[in-house]
Amino acid sequence: MSVPFAAELIVEEYLHGLRIDTFLVRHFRNYTMWRMQRMVRAGAATVDDAPAEQTQRVFVGQRVRIRLLEPPDKLLTPERESLPILYEDLWMIAVNKPAGLIAHPTGEFQSGTLANVVQAHLDERTPLKGLLRPGVVHRLDRQTSGAIVLATDHLAHRNLSMAFETSRISKSYLALVEGVMERPSGTINRPIGRARSGRHVLMSARPDAIGAKPAKTHYTVLERFADHTLVRAIPVTGRNHQIRVHLASIGHPLVGDEFYAANGRIKPLRSGGDDDEREIETGLPIRRHALHAERLCLAHPITQVWMELQARLPDDFSAALQVLREQPRDGNTTDSGAAAPSATR
Repeated sequence: MSVPFAAELIVEEYLHGLRIDTFLVRHFRNYTMWRMQRMVRAGAATVDDAPAEQTQRVFVGQRVRIRLLEPPDKLLTPERESLPILYEDLWMIAVNKPAGLIAHPTGEFQSGTLANVVQAHLDERTPLKGLLRPGVVHRLDRQTSGAIVLATDHLAHRNLSMAFETSRISKSYLALVEGVMERPSGTINRPIGRARSGRHVLMSARPDAIGAKPAKTHYTVLERFADHTLVRAIPVTGRNHQIRVHLASIGHPLVGDEFYAANGRIKPLRSGGDDDEREIETGLPIRRHALHAERLCLAHPITQVWMELQARLPDDFSAALQVLREQPRDGNTTDSGAAAPSATR
């Protein structure tokens, strides 16, 4: 008979005064409150070596010990796939998300998500499946590739979430847009709200947008082609679909964007009648909207060491750039002097 996994925890200051079951669920996020309460009632928990009561509160500095008599009961289905890891330690994991993956289960997508893949990876690090749970602290659209960070520890999750909410994290994206942008750089400062299209997932920078909030995006032209432009976009705020909406609003929608057309227009529903982001024909080797999160800069959630995470350009994006570079054009690269990524980067 196997011995139950046991852990000893020191109560952190910000969890001071919580009930023991709430405290334990914060640490073991794949357990429901009901399952954790049952283990506490069974005598599996102690506080400073004394048996814990279910309604007992814990205070900073106390030692809480728990024997996990039962397995997790809200475990993400682990799915083993190749995971391009940019960085990993005890508290967080950063990956180069492939296009086509949504960040976590939602709606009809209860499997095949990035969180499912990361769960399988985390299960390899622990003696008990589900001991760690990936915490999504920010999102990339389903068809956007690039750098994304997930927390594997409750305190890291808290600190990363606060950093994103207070804009203490810097992100930059590569975007391939339709048309030739004349200005070498600029700032798009247009509020974004829900589009008046009757389609709840879509956003708009038009004056009639519903519940519009301030939104700002800086951009720099990296390379001009005959009918397209490669730009680097840096969002200052974090509105849903911000870069896609902002670039489309100035007449330069992303190549392959299913939703947003030039100057604030919304594309009609496809024949399938839904708004899911799926592959789309672009006339180039990329069959999705051409947006890639190339860089993520942040303070480590525990050590506070500054980190710069760089995500390699995916093959479809690189191939599209290579095709465009082989076409005749009037001019070449930037007015800003910024380096354009190579197709083999």
